[in-house]
Amino acid sequence: MPHGSSQGGGAVGPRRVVVIVDEQSNPFELGCVTEVFGLRRPELGRELYDFQLCSPAPATLMRDGFFTLTGIADLGLADTADMLIVPNRPDVHVPRRPAVLDAVRRAHARGARLVGLCSGAFTLAEAGVLDGRRATAHWMWADTFRARFPSVRLEEDVLFVDDGDILTAAGSAAALDLGLHLVRRDHGAEIATAVSRRLVFTPRRDGGQRQFIVRPVPEIRDESLAPLLAWALERLDTPLTVADLARRASVSPATLHRRFQAQLGTTPLAWLTGERVAFACRMIEQGEPRFEIVARRSGLGTAAHLRTLLRRWTSLSPSEYRRQFGPSA
Repeated sequence: MPHGSSQGGGAVGPRRVVVIVDEQSNPFELGCVTEVFGLRRPELGRELYDFQLCSPAPATLMRDGFFTLTGIADLGLADTADMLIVPNRPDVHVPRRPAVLDAVRRAHARGARLVGLCSGAFTLAEAGVLDGRRATAHWMWADTFRARFPSVRLEEDVLFVDDGDILTAAGSAAALDLGLHLVRRDHGAEIATAVSRRLVFTPRRDGGQRQFIVRPVPEIRDESLAPLLAWALERLDTPLTVADLARRASVSPATLHRRFQAQLGTTPLAWLTGERVAFACRMIEQGEPRFEIVARRSGLGTAAHLRTLLRRWTSLSPSEYRRQFGPSA
């Protein structure tokens, strides 16, 4: 088993997260993963990850020559990673260094988790680890990616794809979405929500949401969903429907759907279900032992429905989730 990893989320110790920084890497995504995985958070009472950077060269020129990164570990550090984040850069037509691709292949062979952000999907595909697998990339490069790597099942126009041990995200802010998704997967909903608060970032945007809003954003956004969302969050234990939300907002269900798609990139039902699952996860983490109570108070109805949705959203049954993230974990 790789260094520091465990089957119990964050119960045993931090995972070692290593980022390969190669020539022309994008500083934004590097900043995102440093913020999510690298910063110490004493308010949480434990260290979530052991985070380090490495590079195949002593000095690495970042994108467009903004700055040169020095003083980080050599590429050998990648061989100790539980989670390896691969380089992303705008010159997608230039082959990656063979040493970087070999490091990715070795990490995959020994069972490490691989993460590609934005054009990082090109790095993973060039290493050959994405053949026959699901992935996404920035929408600007979707056609180029598909033409170069036809054996990869590219899911265009989504924020991120979780394919188990290989995860990919679209460009820029989607790196934060995937980062928080990984924190939630490793440490549970409560910790992920705390990290998102520190980031002043929304705790959950599903990977299946759209990469960009097709309709232009108005100069002054009116008809905000914020009051409706706050109202619904206080009533998750009641049998709310999309029609109930539409009546509260004094609009038709069709109009409500359009507003959710425009402002949140999802549907009212998907948002409501996601919030209920997140609330159920927090209840389990806080020690509620009765799954029937968790299901009822979160608005999911029955323990059977809770089991179905929790497995769909977290890949864990309620009992497995409690073992990984409950008070005794």
